[in-house]
Amino acid sequence: MRKLSRSNEHFKKAVRKLPLGVASNFRYWGDEQTIYVDHGKGGRMWDIDGNEYIDYRLGYGPIILGYADDRVDEAAREGMKVGGVFALSTEREYEVASRISKMVPAAELIRFSNSGTEAVMAAMRVARAFTGKDGHVVMEGGYHGLSNLVMWAKEFDDWRPGRPEPAIEPVGDGVPAVTKQLFHLVPMNDANALEDLLKKKHNDIGAFLMEPIMGNCCAITADAQYMKDVREICDRYNVLLIIDEVKTGFRVAKGGVQELYGIKADLCTFAKAVGNGYPLSVVAGREDVMRHIGDGVVHGGTFTAHSVSLAAAAKTLEILDETTALADIERYGRKLQAGISGILDARDIPHSFTGVPALMGLFFADKPPANYREWVHSDYEFYDTLAPALHDQGILVEPDSREPMFLCESHNVECLAETLDKFERAVDITLPKLEAKRTGTSL
Repeated sequence: MRKLSRSNEHFKKAVRKLPLGVASNFRYWGDEQTIYVDHGKGGRMWDIDGNEYIDYRLGYGPIILGYADDRVDEAAREGMKVGGVFALSTEREYEVASRISKMVPAAELIRFSNSGTEAVMAAMRVARAFTGKDGHVVMEGGYHGLSNLVMWAKEFDDWRPGRPEPAIEPVGDGVPAVTKQLFHLVPMNDANALEDLLKKKHNDIGAFLMEPIMGNCCAITADAQYMKDVREICDRYNVLLIIDEVKTGFRVAKGGVQELYGIKADLCTFAKAVGNGYPLSVVAGREDVMRHIGDGVVHGGTFTAHSVSLAAAAKTLEILDETTALADIERYGRKLQAGISGILDARDIPHSFTGVPALMGLFFADKPPANYREWVHSDYEFYDTLAPALHDQGILVEPDSREPMFLCESHNVECLAETLDKFERAVDITLPKLEAKRTGTSL
């Protein structure tokens, strides 16, 4: 049986110096469930209690090749010899930018930042400068970091079709109320909703910020026709299409989600997988749009394009671009999905997959939701009960069912067999728990 005694003891110390005992709200899983990491290697992670996990969180997606990848870490060590930061540029910035432009046709010009939040903030500033319009549209259920301009949402828990729309509310305290007037929401896979909004407010809205595969909502996926319609609508109303590829970039395809849909964004953002865990993010886009940086738009940062992160990114992108790494991940994911389906089918448990194998959601219904509203009113009790059982078995998934599973190149045949064996055990632990809950009996 998995024990977290050392993690629990450390939490009691850490909470005295760190709010929630962690450095990010999303790492807090409860006073007695929060995990503290010892180390990771390949597709596995070990906590300070010595528990070993096959990891399908992978830091919410940065680890595309595997933890402590020897090739990337060696490149990073070479990057250390450069000296870190100088408040001056190095030649490698051009090298990495050129590789990204080669892989992503929409990335005609590029600037670097340190986090996905920063990249999105920069993209939205550029969009406002280019269009002269301050408002923006965001897709319901999308996640675009923690800047004030995107920390707004609608609460659909008590809402039903036919009722008045819920009000837009801040996501947490401290979000300036004045930013609400710039923020607009539309559901995914409903091009008419976007067009209806822009018909009324296109003079005030300069950007549509969206994720075609929703990285924080069960990998719910946009329809191909919807994406074509969105591209046309944005062009018609002089609205820049910003595709947030912080999670999908260099993970779902060499050219990101834009390659999958055959769509070119006006601006796009990347972060997670670009450096296999080393902190680097990217804002990129059309040359005529991006040239506003330095010609009116201010962008920069002391640690931007750090020599270590750039070196790691150069090697990571080389591997993704020139080897079969992404194809290997897809093959593993297809086998994993087939194995999971076999286990669930044998027990007559309805299920479906969302997203793509490298970034996939597991949904316990015959048909996955088409947008955030449908997800809110879906039944995710099975997942919520299954996740801790998987943790106890040594399979690390996000306890929140909105977060998809992430795969990396280091997930191999041994990982697959062990995952399916432990998944089957976890399912068989979950079923009687749910039955007991349904009937009000105790196990």
